[in-house]
Amino acid sequence: MSRLWLRLGLMISGVLFLVFFLQFVEIMLSEKPAPDYRQLPIVPIAKAEVRLFHFMALSLAVGLAGGLAIGRVVSSPVTSLARAARRLGGGELHVRVPVQGSHELRQLAAAFNKMAAALQQAETARNNLMADVSHELRTPLTVLEGNLRAALDHVQTLDEAGVANLYTQTRHLIRLVNELRELSLAETGQLALDRTPTDIGLLVKETLQALEPLAAEKNVRLLAEVPLLSPALLDPLRIRQVLFNLLSNALRHTPPRGVIRVIGERGPEGVRLAVEDSGEGLNAEQLASVFNRFYRVDKSRSRETGGTGLGLAIVKAIVEAHGGAIAASSAGKDQGSRFTITLPDNKAQIKISARGCGRPPEEPRNYPGPQT
Repeated sequence: MSRLWLRLGLMISGVLFLVFFLQFVEIMLSEKPAPDYRQLPIVPIAKAEVRLFHFMALSLAVGLAGGLAIGRVVSSPVTSLARAARRLGGGELHVRVPVQGSHELRQLAAAFNKMAAALQQAETARNNLMADVSHELRTPLTVLEGNLRAALDHVQTLDEAGVANLYTQTRHLIRLVNELRELSLAETGQLALDRTPTDIGLLVKETLQALEPLAAEKNVRLLAEVPLLSPALLDPLRIRQVLFNLLSNALRHTPPRGVIRVIGERGPEGVRLAVEDSGEGLNAEQLASVFNRFYRVDKSRSRETGGTGLGLAIVKAIVEAHGGAIAASSAGKDQGSRFTITLPDNKAQIKISARGCGRPPEEPRNYPGPQT
């Protein structure tokens, strides 16, 4: 690839030389009628040969110089792309190429830059994920190691409270691993969804009933404003998990005597569900990061009381796996927050599914409970 410009230059040089030479021959032949070689003196023939030789040398020099220059200009963007590709393959993910040349070369350079940016972003996300995972795992593993080492060294005896603490840390590790696996499956499009026609209103009602004792303990009211909606084609267990996470997050950040509402409606883009609370609210920075992995709005909360920081990331991944979208909004501090999910309308698919039902029900699946 580094010698592409040289090959192009030699090819163009040959073409230019041939063009110049043919033009010279045409000029020579058109200057006067065909000579009578029987009467042609020897001297004029020698002069013509010298003239032809000089013109051939000039044509070759001009063609070679022009061909090399044109070949270098034409192949420069390709050479730059090849050099950048080698650097990118070597780990220099910040490398970019100038968008120049013909329309096709500009498109190629733009595609290369977009690919390089995506690779750099993915590598940054991977490094951040590894750092976050190691940070999250370090605390419970350190607790387990310290307590077990103390027991082995007979520094302390593991009583019932100590075993319960170790069990809590183990449960946290299992939960973290399960959530990371779910999140990875969802983000790679491998999360299994058992889509069935589902009554949204009934799903909301069942979820609120399950969380009613926790809400009563915190003196928070749970309200549902979901009109009668036609069935939607979705995975009811996964959407229940989404509602659990959103409502649990709202309960965690809503003070006593607060109110949490679940509002449902059908719009032109599909079914819309909103979880609205009268709690702490979110600022602009928090709204931009609330769906990130391991993000906690309240940094002072422990992992036991504040969750793993994966709940809302899982919510986003599940909703997008259904082909939907989720958004967060807030009027500001102490003004409450609103999380709105939109699921696509699948009425035509529901009719097909209803006609094709007949398979036996699958075994119930167990999903983790409330998470944030």
